[in-house]
Amino acid sequence: MNRSLEDWLDYQLRTHPQTIAMGLDRVREVARRLQIGRPGKHVVVVGGTNGKGSTVAFIEAIARAAGLKVAAFTSPHLLRYNERVRLDGADADDAQLIAAFERIEAARLRDPADPVPLTYFEFGTLAALLVFEQFQPDLAILEVGLGGKLDAVNLVDADVAVITTVDLDHQDYLGPDREAIGADKAGILRAGKPCVLGEKDPPSSVLRRAYELGAFAIRGHSDYLIDRLDDGWRWREPGHEIELPFPELAAPAQLDNAAAAIATLRALPVRIGDAAMRKGVAAARVPGRLQRIAEAPEVVLDVAHNPQAARQLADWLRAHPKPTFAVFSALKDKDIEAVVATLADGIARWYVAGIHDAGARGLTGAALAERLASQLDPERIVAFDRVADALTAARGAAQAQDRVLVFGSFHTVADALRGG
Repeated sequence: MNRSLEDWLDYQLRTHPQTIAMGLDRVREVARRLQIGRPGKHVVVVGGTNGKGSTVAFIEAIARAAGLKVAAFTSPHLLRYNERVRLDGADADDAQLIAAFERIEAARLRDPADPVPLTYFEFGTLAALLVFEQFQPDLAILEVGLGGKLDAVNLVDADVAVITTVDLDHQDYLGPDREAIGADKAGILRAGKPCVLGEKDPPSSVLRRAYELGAFAIRGHSDYLIDRLDDGWRWREPGHEIELPFPELAAPAQLDNAAAAIATLRALPVRIGDAAMRKGVAAARVPGRLQRIAEAPEVVLDVAHNPQAARQLADWLRAHPKPTFAVFSALKDKDIEAVVATLADGIARWYVAGIHDAGARGLTGAALAERLASQLDPERIVAFDRVADALTAARGAAQAQDRVLVFGSFHTVADALRGG
């Protein structure tokens, strides 16, 4: 049967009874059957609670500015699945992904009496590795999907592992607190290899794991420093410093992400000059991270979907004050109450909407409004079935000098971008 890419993706959603199934045994067995090799001459694996996609984008942009051949695997996507697999800045085409899926399917069904079930994400990870193997990049960058230790990306041994931040998210899978979550994310560290820790105060569980393995920890705000200047910023470590432009990515946390990217590339055995660092930091783009899509009123999109991301978003709102109307939708398994409490003071009115493409994790606009009613004045909440309707209403209510902030999930931002 000849399947289109959409056919393959629909099929993958049905081949495993769970959307998320932690563990490496199944995906490792299929990788063994496929005889998958190294995805690149050098490999970076990026994990963390927030900032993974932006850090990948900085590493990718700087490496490409230095003339390296670069492949990147990220998730989730916003508008097209192909966004997850990038080859020198271009999305993989349907034919490349379909060919990889066909090989994966043949391998997992090698014993028809005992097929190996794979999740949607595991299919995608293996496909990226197959595409990278053919592309043969100088640098392969792999973003962890969930956690670290049991994530499919952890099949690959990193030359440099990155943990951007550790905070509360996916507690049902990773543990109840930062220490437990950090221990899981530290599963991507490798003995004797550098690991870049992007936040100022990582959990002790991460540092303990690095010590146990003999992994060389490179700590943000300690082993390298960030100085904000009038017209840019400075990255420095003992014996070396670089003055850089501010990134186009606007959130305050993006300096931490860019700095971690620089530390990562300096930990690799590759020569990257300061000019490439400057050019890459200025060139990096990631859709859905404080992305401005309209003016008068200003419309800003952000994928913030957990308490840490909400705190960063609140910091940005305080630094850029103006009347703000929120278009908000979220998955039911997120800590919606903590996200809303963090941002409540900066939002004049909430236009909440449903998510319809997330299966059992989705919420209707009415159900979301009920969850918010215990924290907000119900008169500040208006419920809609779809994000597009909520966005239309918010833009109609806002004055030219106001802001409409669309946030809460990758699904929310994608719906806003596609008008649905």
